[in-house]
Amino acid sequence: MSDAITLLRESGAMLEGHFLLSSGRHSDRYFQCARLLQYPDRAAAALAQAVNRIKADVLAGKLALDAVAGPALGGIVVAYELGRQLGLPAFFTERDDTGAMKLRRGFAIEPGTRILIAEDVVTTGKSSGECAAVLEALGGRIAALACVVDRRSPGVDIPWPLYAAVELEAADWDSADCELCKQGVPFVKPGSRK
Repeated sequence: MSDAITLLRESGAMLEGHFLLSSGRHSDRYFQCARLLQYPDRAAAALAQAVNRIKADVLAGKLALDAVAGPALGGIVVAYELGRQLGLPAFFTERDDTGAMKLRRGFAIEPGTRILIAEDVVTTGKSSGECAAVLEALGGRIAALACVVDRRSPGVDIPWPLYAAVELEAADWDSADCELCKQGVPFVKPGSRK
């Protein structure tokens, strides 16, 4: 896993400061995976660590997959790269004008399709859950979740097997309990969700 950490650092994807996360929570560390994913060779190398574990579980009969899907924006490139390395079709869900997650652009799945959800960073699992709900409503079966960075706090459970390129700790405060807010440190909101 240290290779993925090195790639994140070399890409400038691990940021330190005071951040307002898409979940509304605050943190002292932010993972801007777009900075890693802009380099196809680095994206491939980082995700290969998760792909190797996925392939091992597929070979062992513990996991079966038909497709990869990621929630926009963070999951698009991750889904593509996982699909490329696994030899599977890859697509994405995205928000419509109302903010609801949808499967659009002519993407379709057959009932029973076994899907690997792809994410850049997993903190609360909210985007992954929204993507999964859309696909399950269409008859898909979520088989697992894969991501570049798993930065979940203790107690945040994911209902599927999770394959992360790297697991890293970061502070995760409710806005009312944020240590950096108490010190008067201004925050930035680098995420894509409104």
